[in-house]
Amino acid sequence: MARILVVEDSSAFRAFIRAALEDAPGLFAASPDDALGEVEIVEAASGFDALRLLPRGHYDLVITDINMPDINGLELLRFMRDSERHRKVATIVISTQSSEKDRARGLALGADAFLAKPFTVEALQRAITTILQARSSLPAESSEGSR
Repeated sequence: MARILVVEDSSAFRAFIRAALEDAPGLFAASPDDALGEVEIVEAASGFDALRLLPRGHYDLVITDINMPDINGLELLRFMRDSERHRKVATIVISTQSSEKDRARGLALGADAFLAKPFTVEALQRAITTILQARSSLPAESSEGSR
């Protein structure tokens, strides 16, 4: 089962992301025979909430907004990349800040993808599929240590 942490201060946008993930049968399937690809979605309303939730278990993917009260998404991403335990967790940064400079900053900090708001369900699902395919093609030792 895939575990995803959605970090977004807007409850409406968290619900949108949750629906997009739950309505994608097979998106997180471990193999072509695993049609369901079960997923557990954990929600955090701020970067601070995310920092409290990260140590409580393994996450396969973190989707984080940039603009949030207290700890923003880029600070959260920096913390994750500096942490041995969370360094290799896949991440998607989402933001209304969609300039090339903002995109480059997120990617330079180690985000696997950057989506500018508003985005479609299909764009989110494509980004996840691309990340999962890229990570599945890595040698086994490269993906260890993310748990």
